[in-house]
Amino acid sequence: MMKIGILALQGDFDAHARRLVELGAEPVLVRNPEQLDGIDGLIIPGGESSVFLNLLGARGFEKLSEFVRTRPTFGTCAGCILLAREVENPAQKGVGALDITVRRNAYGRQIDSAIVEGPCELAGGVMEQVYIRAPRIERVGPEVEVLARRDGYAVLIRQGKLLAATFHPELSEDKRVHAEFLRLVEKYGQ
Repeated sequence: MMKIGILALQGDFDAHARRLVELGAEPVLVRNPEQLDGIDGLIIPGGESSVFLNLLGARGFEKLSEFVRTRPTFGTCAGCILLAREVENPAQKGVGALDITVRRNAYGRQIDSAIVEGPCELAGGVMEQVYIRAPRIERVGPEVEVLARRDGYAVLIRQGKLLAATFHPELSEDKRVHAEFLRLVEKYGQ
């Protein structure tokens, strides 16, 4: 059984864990850097990206960066921000593993949160997308595959063993995004 870590410092890591169980994987709540050693893949959930950086600290950020560069990782919302090469509004550091530029809170404040349906390249077509103070991907590099869009902007992307969404697939009944991540773990796992 695949062991999938969920960075459990903030965000709805329980919703990700439930989805993983539904798909036959074992969730592992990761709260310290040493726990990254025993997992097959990692989910970085939503939350506040600057808070993640503070909670990780220098040692945790270094260990996370090493993991992301070598193992399958899936970032949602704030997790997408942490994986990005460039972050705007305001600028902040990230792991830099995904060749994208992300604008924080581009879809508005908490009151502007929305649920929309949009086209998706994953089997099944249209996908529900739950946005909560979501970032927007402003630029994608040539190695980045766009799997879903909203208003012309990429909202679900894949680059090699990395997957990222600006929305919260864990808050929808649709299991395709998490299933795609497990497929990447199986393909790229060590």
